[in-house]
Amino acid sequence: MDLQAKKTALRMIPYGLFVLTARSDDGQIAAGSVNWVTQSSFDPPQVVVCVRNDSSLHTVIDRARSFALNAVGKGQASMAVRFFKPAEVAGDRLGGFPFIPGASGAPLLTDAPAYLECAVVGSLSAGDHTVFIGEVKEAYAELDSDDRPDEMILMLNDLEGEIFYGG
Repeated sequence: MDLQAKKTALRMIPYGLFVLTARSDDGQIAAGSVNWVTQSSFDPPQVVVCVRNDSSLHTVIDRARSFALNAVGKGQASMAVRFFKPAEVAGDRLGGFPFIPGASGAPLLTDAPAYLECAVVGSLSAGDHTVFIGEVKEAYAELDSDDRPDEMILMLNDLEGEIFYGG
Protein backbone atom coordinates (compact mmCIF):
# COMPACT_ATOMS: atom_id res chain seq x y z
CA MET A 1 0.00 0.00 0.00
CA ASP A 2 1.17 3.51 -0.78
CA LEU A 3 1.15 4.97 2.75
CA GLN A 4 1.15 8.59 1.57
CA ALA A 5 -1.81 7.95 -0.73
CA LYS A 6 -3.68 6.25 2.16
CA LYS A 7 -2.99 9.21 4.46
CA THR A 8 -4.07 11.75 1.84
CA ALA A 9 -7.24 9.86 0.91
CA LEU A 10 -8.31 9.45 4.56
CA ARG A 11 -7.71 13.15 5.21
CA MET A 12 -10.27 13.97 2.50
CA ILE A 13 -13.08 12.85 4.80
CA PRO A 14 -14.79 15.99 6.19
CA TYR A 15 -14.82 16.29 9.97
CA GLY A 16 -17.04 18.47 12.13
CA LEU A 17 -15.77 19.30 15.60
CA PHE A 18 -17.52 18.43 18.85
CA VAL A 19 -16.64 18.38 22.54
CA LEU A 20 -17.56 15.01 24.03
CA THR A 21 -18.20 15.08 27.79
CA ALA A 22 -19.12 12.52 30.42
CA ARG A 23 -19.46 12.20 34.18
CA SER A 24 -19.21 8.87 35.97
CA ASP A 25 -21.21 7.92 39.08
CA ASP A 26 -18.15 8.59 41.24
CA GLY A 27 -18.07 12.21 39.99
CA GLN A 28 -15.14 11.95 37.58
CA ILE A 29 -15.60 14.32 34.62
CA ALA A 30 -13.79 14.01 31.31
CA ALA A 31 -13.99 15.96 28.07
CA GLY A 32 -12.29 15.91 24.71
CA SER A 33 -12.54 17.31 21.21
CA VAL A 34 -13.74 14.64 18.80
CA ASN A 35 -14.57 14.52 15.15
CA TRP A 36 -15.29 10.87 14.35
CA VAL A 37 -19.05 11.34 14.82
CA THR A 38 -22.10 10.43 12.76
CA GLN A 39 -25.80 9.71 13.09
CA SER A 40 -26.42 5.96 12.87
CA SER A 41 -30.20 5.57 13.29
CA PHE A 42 -33.35 7.64 12.85
CA ASP A 43 -35.64 5.50 15.02
CA PRO A 44 -34.54 5.43 17.73
CA PRO A 45 -32.27 8.42 17.18
CA GLN A 46 -28.68 7.28 17.63
CA VAL A 47 -25.19 8.62 17.04
CA VAL A 48 -21.81 6.95 17.08
CA VAL A 49 -18.63 8.48 18.43
CA CYS A 50 -15.13 7.05 18.35
CA VAL A 51 -12.92 7.49 21.40
CA ARG A 52 -9.29 6.50 21.85
CA ASN A 53 -9.05 3.40 24.06
CA ASP A 54 -6.29 4.74 26.32
CA SER A 55 -7.97 8.08 27.10
CA SER A 56 -9.57 9.14 30.37
CA LEU A 57 -12.64 10.12 28.34
CA HIS A 58 -13.01 6.49 27.25
CA THR A 59 -12.77 5.32 30.87
CA VAL A 60 -15.41 7.79 32.08
CA ILE A 61 -17.86 7.04 29.23
CA ASP A 62 -17.41 3.32 29.82
CA ARG A 63 -18.24 3.80 33.53
CA ALA A 64 -21.03 6.35 33.03
CA ARG A 65 -22.71 4.53 30.12
CA SER A 66 -23.74 7.98 28.89
CA PHE A 67 -22.21 11.08 27.28
CA ALA A 68 -23.01 14.52 25.91
CA LEU A 69 -21.98 15.59 22.45
CA ASN A 70 -21.53 19.39 22.40
CA ALA A 71 -21.38 20.95 18.92
CA VAL A 72 -18.62 23.48 18.29
CA GLY A 73 -19.93 26.36 16.21
CA LYS A 74 -18.26 28.52 13.60
CA GLY A 75 -16.14 31.10 15.40
CA GLN A 76 -15.51 28.79 18.38
CA ALA A 77 -12.11 27.45 17.38
CA SER A 78 -10.74 28.25 20.84
CA MET A 79 -13.26 25.82 22.35
CA ALA A 80 -12.24 22.98 20.03
CA VAL A 81 -8.53 23.61 20.53
CA ARG A 82 -8.91 23.82 24.33
CA PHE A 83 -10.34 20.31 24.56
CA PHE A 84 -7.59 18.68 22.49
CA LYS A 85 -5.88 18.40 25.90
CA PRO A 86 -7.31 17.34 29.29
CA ALA A 87 -9.50 19.98 30.93
CA GLU A 88 -10.07 20.71 34.60
CA VAL A 89 -13.34 21.54 36.33
CA ALA A 90 -13.28 24.78 38.32
CA GLY A 91 -16.68 25.62 39.78
CA ASP A 92 -19.15 25.87 36.91
CA ARG A 93 -16.41 25.90 34.25
CA LEU A 94 -14.85 23.06 32.34
CA GLY A 95 -11.61 23.97 30.62
CA GLY A 96 -12.57 27.60 31.20
CA PHE A 97 -15.97 27.27 29.49
CA PRO A 98 -19.26 27.52 31.42
CA PHE A 99 -21.29 24.35 31.74
CA ILE A 100 -24.37 22.96 33.41
CA PRO A 101 -24.93 19.31 34.29
CA GLY A 102 -27.28 17.50 31.95
CA ALA A 103 -29.86 14.92 32.94
CA SER A 104 -27.13 12.25 32.79
CA GLY A 105 -24.72 14.43 34.75
CA ALA A 106 -22.53 14.98 31.68
CA PRO A 107 -21.39 18.59 31.30
CA LEU A 108 -23.33 20.62 28.74
CA LEU A 109 -21.26 23.53 27.45
CA THR A 110 -23.62 26.50 27.56
CA ASP A 111 -21.71 28.29 24.78
CA ALA A 112 -22.28 25.38 22.37
CA PRO A 113 -24.91 25.99 19.67
CA ALA A 114 -26.28 22.47 20.17
CA TYR A 115 -25.85 19.35 22.25
CA LEU A 116 -27.12 15.80 22.41
CA GLU A 117 -27.28 13.77 25.62
CA CYS A 118 -26.98 10.07 24.93
CA ALA A 119 -27.22 6.76 26.75
CA VAL A 120 -24.66 4.20 25.60
CA VAL A 121 -26.55 1.31 24.01
CA GLY A 122 -23.57 -0.48 22.46
CA SER A 123 -19.86 -0.35 21.85
CA LEU A 124 -17.24 -2.02 19.71
CA SER A 125 -13.52 -1.87 20.29
CA ALA A 126 -11.75 -1.71 16.94
CA GLY A 127 -8.06 -0.89 16.60
CA ASP A 128 -6.98 1.90 18.92
CA HIS A 129 -10.50 3.37 19.32
CA THR A 130 -13.88 2.25 20.65
CA VAL A 131 -17.06 3.03 18.76
CA PHE A 132 -19.73 4.04 21.28
CA ILE A 133 -23.34 3.95 20.09
CA GLY A 134 -25.46 6.49 21.93
CA GLU A 135 -29.23 6.75 21.91
CA VAL A 136 -30.26 10.40 22.00
CA LYS A 137 -32.23 11.11 25.20
CA GLU A 138 -32.12 14.93 25.29
CA ALA A 139 -31.29 17.61 22.74
CA TYR A 140 -30.83 21.37 22.54
CA ALA A 141 -30.19 23.53 19.50
CA GLU A 142 -30.18 27.26 18.84
CA LEU A 143 -33.28 27.81 16.78
CA ASP A 144 -32.92 31.49 15.90
CA SER A 145 -30.76 31.04 12.82
CA ASP A 146 -31.75 30.84 9.16
CA ASP A 147 -28.48 29.03 8.40
CA ARG A 148 -28.43 25.38 7.46
CA PRO A 149 -27.62 23.45 10.65
CA ASP A 150 -24.75 21.60 8.94
CA GLU A 151 -23.17 24.95 8.04
CA MET A 152 -23.18 26.17 11.66
CA ILE A 153 -20.63 23.58 12.82
CA LEU A 154 -16.91 24.28 12.97
CA MET A 155 -15.05 21.98 10.61
CA LEU A 156 -11.56 20.68 11.18
CA ASN A 157 -10.36 22.48 8.07
CA ASP A 158 -11.62 25.79 9.56
CA LEU A 159 -8.80 25.66 12.12
CA GLU A 160 -5.64 27.56 11.38
CA GLY A 161 -2.47 25.71 10.50
CA GLU A 162 -1.72 22.18 9.46
CA ILE A 163 -4.13 20.33 11.72
CA PHE A 164 -5.31 16.97 10.39
CA TYR A 165 -7.04 14.02 11.97
CA GLY A 166 -7.05 10.67 10.28
CA GLY A 167 -4.68 9.14 7.86
